[in-house]
Amino acid sequence: MDTRPTLLVIAHGSRDPRHAATVSALCTRVRALRPGLRVEVGYLDFNAPRVPRVLERLSAEGVREVVALPLLLTRAFHAKSDIPAVLREAAVRLPLLSIRQADVLGPSSLLTAALERRLEEAGLRPGDRRSTGVVLASAGSSDPEASAVIAEIAREWWRTAGWCAVRPAFASASLPRTADAVRALRADGVRRVAVAPYVIAPGFLPDRIAAGAREARADLLAPVLGPAPELARLLLRRYDGAALAHARGDLTALSA
Repeated sequence: MDTRPTLLVIAHGSRDPRHAATVSALCTRVRALRPGLRVEVGYLDFNAPRVPRVLERLSAEGVREVVALPLLLTRAFHAKSDIPAVLREAAVRLPLLSIRQADVLGPSSLLTAALERRLEEAGLRPGDRRSTGVVLASAGSSDPEASAVIAEIAREWWRTAGWCAVRPAFASASLPRTADAVRALRADGVRRVAVAPYVIAPGFLPDRIAAGAREARADLLAPVLGPAPELARLLLRRYDGAALAHARGDLTALSA
């Protein structure tokens, strides 16, 4: 019997069916990378199964340890408040189930590697870097910490990757919007502008990013991160970190 904690990937959920399909494809890739690891998916909203139902089922099946991994790129409201509240409530109802929340996915060099993969798939050539400005377009958050992280990722990506410029943009809550960031790069004399969506799955906000890129006539629009191999490896890295802390008896586990 496999004694490793079960990995529960927690996704936000969406009315857009592409969201759940992308989450499913990503989890399939994670399973392929780690044969034998049990990987489940639970949603906060819109899609089924919801997180509490998945945890109830796992407990009823005799699972005793779960690593709950938020499918989030920054520590905003869902990671700080929403998900911990759901997990704490489940831990009270399911005292035999030990639940640990893993870290969010970003920032990570694996994510910037995945962004570069998507830009190459969209047609960017290696020799284009020094003449290309990139708009790092995220979903956006009202949490200033999350917005600051996106801005720092943009600065670090520009510093280390050889782009002529990298600008953050946001589909909601914060400014600038994608179209405005593209225009700002043009105004600065950047010859080629590429938009790299810093989002995992398709949906309303990623569609807004794409619309902004088209409106401002960006030269390239990359696909969302989706089931990129780098993203699957990052999920396992976060899982391993939480599972190791669990094995060491770290008292921050969410078991009641």
